[in-house]
Amino acid sequence: MEKNLREIYSADKMYKINIIQELLAEHDIDSVTLDQKGSAFLVGEIKLYVDEKDEKKAQGIIAAHNM
Repeated sequence: MEKNLREIYSADKMYKINIIQELLAEHDIDSVTLDQKGSAFLVGEIKLYVDEKDEKKAQGIIAAHNM
């Protein structure tokens, strides 16, 4: 899966990522996060990735929930 990852969402708060991950899991879509927040100032984003085969389906789920 690592080779074919596509970024589908990013946020500055982990709870937003968790909500999206739960929605995706309900539709049998695995996801991976990459936390790029700097520890000193807690700035940056957390990015959510899915396999390229699930990209369109995942984007549709996110759009349907106005996320």
